Amino acid sequence: MPAGRVCEQWIGFSTDEIGRVSDRQKVRYLTNRYPLLELGMSRKDCQRWLAGRGWGDTVKSACIGCPFHGNRAWRDLRDNQPNEWADAVAFDAAIRHGGARGSGLRGTAYLHASRVPLDQAPIDRITRTERKDDQVDLFDVLAEQGDPDGCSPYGCRSGTPGSLPTESTSWRESA
Repeated sequence: MPAGRVCEQWIGFSTDEIGRVSDRQKVRYLTNRYPLLELGMSRKDCQRWLAGRGWGDTVKSACIGCPFHGNRAWRDLRDNQPNEWADAVAFDAAIRHGGARGSGLRGTAYLHASRVPLDQAPIDRITRTERKDDQVDLFDVLAEQGDPDGCSPYGCRSGTPGSLPTESTSWRESA
């Protein structure tokens, strides 16, 4: 790299991944930039943005043997990608007593947080995070379907637009 030149590398970590961000500059000619963090965008925000532009659902990117997979990712791998599942199980067994280069570890390594072999891990258990992620966001529903008719915590919108009780009817009769 010629002296005085700098490469700006954009990394797509969202606000959910703040723990993966590093301030350390490993080489002088490279500057890291995190545009999603600058915009304050979470993974959910990114999904909304993409869906709003017709891109549909976007899967999370990760290595087959990522130790940060949750149970949902492991189930998906096992149920829908049997070859990749077999690779992950084999990798999990291979790291049991040493790193990729056979270097010693203090303790025993496992891919699943339960610290049991992957093919025996309790991946069918639904975690609290999965339950939270499965909850419907009202803003997503409204964006998809529009504002529904009916009552809300802030007032009733049902009935004929613009109709008000006449002087001859009381508020009890018009409700």
